[in-house]
Amino acid sequence: MRRETAYKLAGRHHDARVAATGLVKQREIRFRPLPPGQTDKALTALQRLKGLKVRPSTLRDLTLEVEYSVIDYSLELLENALRDAGFHLDNSLYVKLVRALVYFTEETQRHNIASPERLIKQSNEVYINVYDQHPHGDHDDTPIELRDYK
Repeated sequence: MRRETAYKLAGRHHDARVAATGLVKQREIRFRPLPPGQTDKALTALQRLKGLKVRPSTLRDLTLEVEYSVIDYSLELLENALRDAGFHLDNSLYVKLVRALVYFTEETQRHNIASPERLIKQSNEVYINVYDQHPHGDHDDTPIELRDYK
């Protein structure tokens, strides 16, 4: 049975914009020291994006702190846009590991938000309804008097 059929039989409707926890992310984007001044240019460029809060980091030089909803943006999208614009991001081993983990978790979260909710409590009712609506092989055409002979 297809997933859409099961959801229709259970009376479920799914909206992709369901309120969920943990949608707002706070991340750091780190830059290389050369060329100088790229952090300020990136700050100006990122401030133009709607729904994205960006500020210089108070803890580290050459770092921007960004805050966004995972529905609208992802760190991978932002960093790829900065790379395409000619900015040079930090590529140390630690940053690469953190970046890979963040990319994976945000991609998974975005996928889970877009997929319909799971049928948990009503799943048995769906299969009962399908079984009742379709002909199946447990019907015997033999008359009752011929089935029970002694």
